[in-house]
Amino acid sequence: MTMTTRYLKHHPDKDGWFGDYGGAFLPPQLERPFAEIAEAYARISRSAEFQSELAYIRRHFQGRPTPVHYCRNLSDALGGARIYLKREDLNHTGAHKLNHCMAEALLAKHMGKRRLIAETGAGQHGVALATAAAYFGLDCEIHMGEVDIDKEHPNVVRMKLLGATVVPVGFGGRTLKEAVDSAFQSYLKDPEGSIYAIGSVVGPHPFPMMVRDFQRIVGQEAREQFIDMTAGELPDHVVACVGGGSNAMGIFQGFIDDDDVALYGIEPLGRGTRLGEHSATVTYGHDGEIHGFRTLVLTDDDGQPAPVHSIASGLDYPGVGPEHAYLHKTGRVHYAAVDDAQTLQAFYRLSRDEGIIPALESAHAVAYAIRVAPELPGETILVNLSGRGDKDIDFVADNFGYGD
Repeated sequence: MTMTTRYLKHHPDKDGWFGDYGGAFLPPQLERPFAEIAEAYARISRSAEFQSELAYIRRHFQGRPTPVHYCRNLSDALGGARIYLKREDLNHTGAHKLNHCMAEALLAKHMGKRRLIAETGAGQHGVALATAAAYFGLDCEIHMGEVDIDKEHPNVVRMKLLGATVVPVGFGGRTLKEAVDSAFQSYLKDPEGSIYAIGSVVGPHPFPMMVRDFQRIVGQEAREQFIDMTAGELPDHVVACVGGGSNAMGIFQGFIDDDDVALYGIEPLGRGTRLGEHSATVTYGHDGEIHGFRTLVLTDDDGQPAPVHSIASGLDYPGVGPEHAYLHKTGRVHYAAVDDAQTLQAFYRLSRDEGIIPALESAHAVAYAIRVAPELPGETILVNLSGRGDKDIDFVADNFGYGD
């Protein structure tokens, strides 16, 4: 089936709802700016000028298409299924994030905006948006929790070298959720001159739809490449990590209407199942609202977003994209969780067996593939390797060693 699928044609509805999830719950002063973004996206993004410029950027600046790689050594060692990787770590800046950041910045340029504002956890979204701002000559302000600034120092350096202002966030848990809160407060001060370039398939409408659509390139390429590599076959299983869930929605779009392709979103189980020890929102969350949209949320006894943990800074968020909540409810996507220890083992193993150092976020998906491959002889698993681990190597080496 082509990418003009029946699912994508009907989801979300005109108000940004994926079944019971999504929508836009905004303070009055942001209702008009968000409506303008939705209108501009519907009008500008489908124009020949926008698509032509974005296609040029994808090819000549980002370095797309990124390849699909067959993990021969890892597959042979595990037995069972053959494991493939969609190499988004080879996208410029080292992760899938640039796919939507360049498009969001291009939209901002067409709208006459002067400044890009965003949050970041692992720093990959911050680096990507700072890159896009430099490319288009826009100002850039990145909000980042102090905990993540310490963990992801290489990406902080990159953001500053690219000209972005990095705003440390020191309240609450000092991680991704608080960075989002801080970025929204900054955006409230100047919605006319700025655009809040949300870093995942989260937030009020139209951002879950926009970011998903801008990440569609991953699924489009992966489908064509896999068919070419396997003489016309589709993968039996497609696996991606899920925090907010942008990389997963990107690759899932290539296969969403193929009933014979099982889709898996892998969440961070962290240190255990107790509240505060993990960030497995789909697995343990409840219906609620966070940051202007309705989805599944991890909440405390007072109904507030709960503290969360993951070894991967990009996954420690107490909510999830509304489309993921919907796909979980309908059963189209299966969600599972991988803990910190399994993630580290996968981080080391992919590095040693394949010569590829994955981001800790991506290592969650690799860990799941390693876990299930021996049980699936003759089948194929396509993992979205959403980012490379350069940003994580100091943190891992200093705290856990070299995997000897």
